[in-house]
Amino acid sequence: MDEQRNVNAPEERALTQEELSELLQIRRDKLKALQDAGRDPFEIVRYDQQLYSTDVIAQYDALEGKSVSLAGRMMSKRIMGKASFAHLLDYKGDIQIYVRRDDVGEEAYADFKTMDIGDILGVVGKVFKTRTGEISIHAEQVTLLSKSLRPLPEKFHGLKDPELRYRQRFVDLIVNPGVRETFVKRSRIIAEIRNRLNAQGFIEVETPVLNTTASGASARPFITHHNALDIDMYMRIATELHLKMCIVGGLERVYEIGRIFRNEGMDATHNPEFTTIELYQAYTDYNGMMALSEDLFSHCCQMVNGTTKINYQGQEIDLTPPFRRLPMNDAVKEYTGADFLACATDEEARALAKSIGLEIEDKTATKGKILAEAFDEFVEDRLVQPTFIIDYPVEVSPLTKRKPGCPGITERFELFIAGHEYANAFSELNDPIDQRGRFVQQAMERAKGDDEAMMIDEDFCTALEYGMPPTGGIGIGIDRMVMLLTDSSTIRDVLLFPTMKPVDK
Repeated sequence: MDEQRNVNAPEERALTQEELSELLQIRRDKLKALQDAGRDPFEIVRYDQQLYSTDVIAQYDALEGKSVSLAGRMMSKRIMGKASFAHLLDYKGDIQIYVRRDDVGEEAYADFKTMDIGDILGVVGKVFKTRTGEISIHAEQVTLLSKSLRPLPEKFHGLKDPELRYRQRFVDLIVNPGVRETFVKRSRIIAEIRNRLNAQGFIEVETPVLNTTASGASARPFITHHNALDIDMYMRIATELHLKMCIVGGLERVYEIGRIFRNEGMDATHNPEFTTIELYQAYTDYNGMMALSEDLFSHCCQMVNGTTKINYQGQEIDLTPPFRRLPMNDAVKEYTGADFLACATDEEARALAKSIGLEIEDKTATKGKILAEAFDEFVEDRLVQPTFIIDYPVEVSPLTKRKPGCPGITERFELFIAGHEYANAFSELNDPIDQRGRFVQQAMERAKGDDEAMMIDEDFCTALEYGMPPTGGIGIGIDRMVMLLTDSSTIRDVLLFPTMKPVDK
């Protein structure tokens, strides 16, 4: 079987299993022949990679005619008698190489012709332009650095099936340049967040992933068992409470970028493990957090995209500060006409909800909970441009300071863009008595069957009793932020290795 024909110049069909098995054997036979000849590529431990492909192209005027050393994966090959062309893919891009028998030697050229698409090569050669104007490397030496024992997806069919792309991200990164670009941008976004915060006097800390209580958010936790202590523990659902303990201890500006685990549903914007940044700053409030989040989103967008105006899934988004600020009750009133804060009783609020088509199953639901449900149902997915929804009901904000003069409302906001939530922030509750009371209320909800309600965290309550200054805090979903800034439609596109069910399941 001619592997070169099937991989380089394929018919418009996928390989059969029989053909694939034959190709796998051909490549293993080639490797064994090299090993038997004492030329095992896997025994090579290093290679002098001087430049990347894009460096050569960018510096062509200075490098023309000079010898350079590159390394990468061979993505195509055209045999033309005594000379051949190939394309080499490295971390930054790709470049054409020209290999001629008279330059590399007859034996080396014969070896090159047996190399396969996907093999990793080292190439030394002179920089030149072909007659068509393509910047290339005229090879003087080609070294096989690693043998690819599996063929890459051929160009007519590629790796397009989303399920297979997520399971075999390593192949996805090789054959889909846009995927590599997304994850390079993800790394840059996280680096820019760190740089921006460090420059403002924040310090990065690490807090426990395993906890004896599940608090800091309303979510269903993953449960594991600690053998040495013989206790069940919870994978963290938030980093909030430990970071606030740092504020109590005098670390006045702290943040953590880390993995969070929630045993909940999966969809386009949710994965059981995801990355957030939570930060806390003493002596500020939720207004300070709004200014900070505006700065982070606009700065990161400018740095990775060169502008603060982007297209996300066909929608033009302007991330130029300031963002709109809209109280939750005003937002619901704007889109439905219903004013829930004007209701004198919870019963009146339930009747108002019914009048706008919102079914409330819980017959004891309070005015605040109904307002939050009305927002989720009628408003959230209609907020396209960046909007801070502010002033949340106390019932859905157990860790937030009450708004002065508005006993049922808290100083909380969430940032919505393109119909999705990107940040959640508070003027943090620092009254230990009020905090314990809200934890007790959450525990009562949990006892009634709400497995997303928070547990009482005694260590945190004790910390607050030592005194926490007025503090602003915010949590931002890194994965969603990357989705927005890379125009990715699903969270799986911005997670290198998203959670997948095993194939045999």
